Amino acid sequence: MLDESLKNSSNVVVGLRQTSRALEKGKVKVVYLAQDADGRLLKPIIETCKAKGIEIKEVPSMAELGKACGIKVGAAVASVLDV
Repeated sequence: MLDESLKNSSNVVVGLRQTSRALEKGKVKVVYLAQDADGRLLKPIIETCKAKGIEIKEVPSMAELGKACGIKVGAAVASVLDV
């Protein structure tokens, strides 16, 4: 079961671009990655998280992550912001 923090949309960004921007600004507390997403796309996110000591949680599928974020399509990555 996914963390309840994903349901609070005011503190969540969904997608590679939005997560990358939030990581650059140092505003991310935890990153959720879909296990079935393309690893080449996720690699920069993973490397940045490791370098900055940000927790990474894996989710079985893009569909499950998208649903947890309240969107009707799959998501490769979502982030909970540290506000």
